[in-house]
Amino acid sequence: MIIVYNIVGTFNSGGMERVLTNKANYLTKNGHSVTIITTDQKGRAPFYKLEESIHCIDLGINYTDDLNKNPLIKLFSRIYKTRRHYKILNQKLKQIRADIVISMFDYEAPFLFKINDGSKKVLEIHFSKYKRLQYQRNGIFKIVDNYLSRLDQKIVEKYDKFVVLTEEDKKLWGSLSNLEVIPNANSFVPTSTANLNAKKVIALGRFDYQKGFDDLIKAWSIVYKENSNWILNIYGEGALKRNYQELINELGLGNVVFLKNPILDIEYVYYEHSILAMTSRYEGLPMVLLEAQACGLPLVSYDCMCGPKDIVVDGINGFLVEQGNIDSMSNALLRLMHEEELRKKMGANAKSNSCQFNESLIMKKWITLFTNLMTN
Repeated sequence: MIIVYNIVGTFNSGGMERVLTNKANYLTKNGHSVTIITTDQKGRAPFYKLEESIHCIDLGINYTDDLNKNPLIKLFSRIYKTRRHYKILNQKLKQIRADIVISMFDYEAPFLFKINDGSKKVLEIHFSKYKRLQYQRNGIFKIVDNYLSRLDQKIVEKYDKFVVLTEEDKKLWGSLSNLEVIPNANSFVPTSTANLNAKKVIALGRFDYQKGFDDLIKAWSIVYKENSNWILNIYGEGALKRNYQELINELGLGNVVFLKNPILDIEYVYYEHSILAMTSRYEGLPMVLLEAQACGLPLVSYDCMCGPKDIVVDGINGFLVEQGNIDSMSNALLRLMHEEELRKKMGANAKSNSCQFNESLIMKKWITLFTNLMTN
């Protein structure tokens, strides 16, 4: 098959970029032709290593250049860039003559289905349906978020297939005839298992509102009062890094909470820790939970929408905590810190649970979906 993916860029260290890289590499190794079309790559190298045979095309639209501009300027620029994006992408797809073209719900999602290049169109989402509403913005922005959420519903109906990550999210979209559930796969096959003796907790993600690291830092201030021997390492980058560092300093946690840069070979970093903590305000199907449990770490996660409850079995391979409940988060962390036997039992259960997200198992579902689309 000839398969094309559309995404803003592959230069970020995020979960969506990791998922795309893994899928593209798997498909290429199994004899399929894969092209990745970006809009905002700007010559930057992919963060995760892509197979050399994967074709990468950047359209140079650069939507993200407008993020901090005046709203009116941003609106007119968006209209111009969307028209340009449609024109160039239309030309590229008619040249490639793909069998399957996929949008990862980026800027092309509202119009990709209109391009008549002979391919089947697939839309996949890596967040929940109500992602925009979870920003909890007010005023005119709240009205816009509500409007765009309603527009999303109309857009997804236009695709040959619409793929969500969880059964939880599937229910939110209603009875769509084109809806499929395919979860993310494990990012790697672990070469070892964490021994869970290190007095370290790990968290990973972008330093932004979604990931909620402000809550995790506040929870750690409670942890620190009862257990000052453990440290928290948060791996990531983003706009809120300075804010988080100021909060760490304000709470007197500078010697136990550390903000660290993203690491490509994250597998080996997991082995150096004993607990994974996640305080996201919303998700799709969090890669950090999949990766950590594959390495044998017990998980402590907010029960946000959507994803954690598809991975974390409360009391078995970790703890699900009420979203926004900082006290409960700190209590769950403290329990695992203090109870070594429970920590290791949950870690073993996490390792066992990771088998259901085996890459070959998940990719067979994608290949079956693509094959069925081409024969129907």
